Amino acid sequence: MSLPTNHQQLETSLEALLFYKGEPVKIRDLAASLHASESDIQNALSSLGTALEGRGIRLVREGEYAGLATAPETKSLIDAVRKEELEGPLGKAGLETLAIILYHGPLSKTDIEYIRGVNSSSILRSLLIRGLVEKTEHPSDKRSFLYRGTPELPASLGISSLSDAPDFEKIKAEIQNILDERPAPTEETHE
Repeated sequence: MSLPTNHQQLETSLEALLFYKGEPVKIRDLAASLHASESDIQNALSSLGTALEGRGIRLVREGEYAGLATAPETKSLIDAVRKEELEGPLGKAGLETLAIILYHGPLSKTDIEYIRGVNSSSILRSLLIRGLVEKTEHPSDKRSFLYRGTPELPASLGISSLSDAPDFEKIKAEIQNILDERPAPTEETHE
């Protein structure tokens, strides 16, 4: 991993990291990930916020958290896309992610992305918006969440419980095998 060596690189790294995370991140966690001081992170966040003015994305800072969000002036566009997401078909990626959660939830975003092999932030957001999955606190890692099917999910699939899904035990075991085969996480790996 290439660490930032100057202010511009730190700002660029912050933007990439916040985009990748897809949710607010504690400033101290950003500092730890980028091997920088919290003061340097605060300064780089200020510069990033200024650089993003007038663009489609804004830096949002709330207390000890920082994240990226769409610009307020794009609200009508985002509302239209959100409505389409809610009313349109889930698509292959949505169904794949939902199946992973259905058959082996609760799972962390990292686990879901490992199984799928791609970033799943937007898919998870869509499933959350539709009320098919919910986010719960990770009991062993307060920095991350677990995703599980909502109580309404079985009824929306025409079954009485998640375990009534076709080949439930077999598919759950196959997903567990995938998770068991992954390399052990390093100390630098965070959700």
